[in-house]
Amino acid sequence: MSSALYFTHKGISFSNIWYDVDTLNFVENEFQLLDDDVLNVTYPKSGTNWMQEILGLIRHNGDPSWVRSLFVWDRSPWIGTTDGMKIALASPPPRLMASHLPFQLFPKSFLQSKAKVIYTLRNPKDVLVSYYHHTKFVKSMKDPGTVEEYLEEFLSGNVAFGSWFDHVKSWLEVKGRSNVFFNSYEEMQQDLRGSVEKICHFLGKELNSQQIDSVVENASFQKMKDNPKSNYTTVSDEHFDHKKGKLLRKGIVGDWKNHLTVAQSERFDRVYQEKMRGVNVTFPWD
Repeated sequence: MSSALYFTHKGISFSNIWYDVDTLNFVENEFQLLDDDVLNVTYPKSGTNWMQEILGLIRHNGDPSWVRSLFVWDRSPWIGTTDGMKIALASPPPRLMASHLPFQLFPKSFLQSKAKVIYTLRNPKDVLVSYYHHTKFVKSMKDPGTVEEYLEEFLSGNVAFGSWFDHVKSWLEVKGRSNVFFNSYEEMQQDLRGSVEKICHFLGKELNSQQIDSVVENASFQKMKDNPKSNYTTVSDEHFDHKKGKLLRKGIVGDWKNHLTVAQSERFDRVYQEKMRGVNVTFPWD
């Protein structure tokens, strides 16, 4: 891993461009979450942008004008990043925020607040493939090399935000809390309307049938891909090599089958079994 692109904080790699130790320490120890905050938390490439769109639409009763008029990083700032923290601190409540932080680096104030966290998981094989493509065009990330090489980096946690296994397990520790809602990419793909209804219920937000229809319609992959405020196509060439990829690539389940060989898939399964031993949760991909 190129040391010029990343630094390590408490054993986890972060991008030098977006993060710094002072901000991460501030977020963990001093940032005060408010009772009406809603936080969209994921390991990277697990449906973060999709959930940001859904939450923005729910907040505005299915009316898409907000998500079409404000960049996603302004309506749902990234806590942990230097720029995102400035936006979050300046945002009037109720705030929507996003984070890729594992639980141990998340604001300690969460445990004393009624702030709500929606944690979205995705089949880690699909996460691997999506992350692989993502790192090809994001200039603040190390070139992933071949799929074979990246598979080993991913399995060992030698990627930005650390190990998928550790991240998921850190959040499973607080799964029983009434202000934490676990959600999966696979469930959203299978029944988006049902997922939106569950999220509304968790948030205590009552929407009528037409409003829910509008959330579902406007959070479709195609609508998001066509929304310049959500698709990251306006990010400058300084940060993204737009010729090498797109943030919204396929938005499907099972794309790993197009990338991993049988041997690579079996290798992944062996590591998965070992790392997730003792986790008494059934996931949609199990």
